[in-house]
Amino acid sequence: MDLVVRLAERRTGGILRALGKRGYFARDIVRGVRDPGTWVPETIRQMRTMGVESVPLTIIVAAFLGGVTAFQTRYQLFPGVQLSVVGLITRQSIVLELGPLLTALVLTGRVGARMTAEIGTMRVTEQIDALETLSFDPVAYLALPRFLAGIVMLPALVILANATAIASAWAILVTATDVRTDDFLAGLRLAFTAFQVVYSLIKAFLFGAAISFVCSYEGYVTEAGAEGVGRSTALAVVIASVCILVLDALVAAVLAPFIQA
Repeated sequence: MDLVVRLAERRTGGILRALGKRGYFARDIVRGVRDPGTWVPETIRQMRTMGVESVPLTIIVAAFLGGVTAFQTRYQLFPGVQLSVVGLITRQSIVLELGPLLTALVLTGRVGARMTAEIGTMRVTEQIDALETLSFDPVAYLALPRFLAGIVMLPALVILANATAIASAWAILVTATDVRTDDFLAGLRLAFTAFQVVYSLIKAFLFGAAISFVCSYEGYVTEAGAEGVGRSTALAVVIASVCILVLDALVAAVLAPFIQA
């Protein structure tokens, strides 16, 4: 029994220490705002890297997402159901769930892994130590710009993904099924509220924050050379993906009742 208690205390202590380290890292990110000369130029570069360079991948993923969602929705309907329901279900599925969630998960692999690898490589090659020697705040220079770019660019990419997916859904339905444009547009307008778009953007904002924070932190604490960089990169992608799924569930639990309000 004493062994179990000691193991539980050790595990609890480890969890609390890990949370504390991340809390200090978050504090340092907030403090870094005081030095705009350090983070503003790098933020612009990171917005281009995370946002503009991710546009082709976002469009490709969203196009297939919209087409598959619409096609499956049409052929799962029971006979006699109005075809406008296809537009309604497609819109709700993409805007409320699949658009922000899949965009975030895909970009975790593209942007998050790159972020961790870059910062991790700087850590193991002592470039971060050099920044500290030169009186640069490494968190303000490395983590803050990536965090700001994440919370700005991921919502923008989700807007693009939602629009692309809906356009792809329309193209597939009118060319490969019996759903007409009028039916699809009627479904898109049915029970639509502005909060549905806000709901999607709230998810995107939180997902962007999670990706940027987790991946920056894991890169920042990397150790043990090239092997450590690979380990940190894999761990960052896994943790960020789990955080995205947890946040998705929490947002749905809290805000879903207001969608049709």
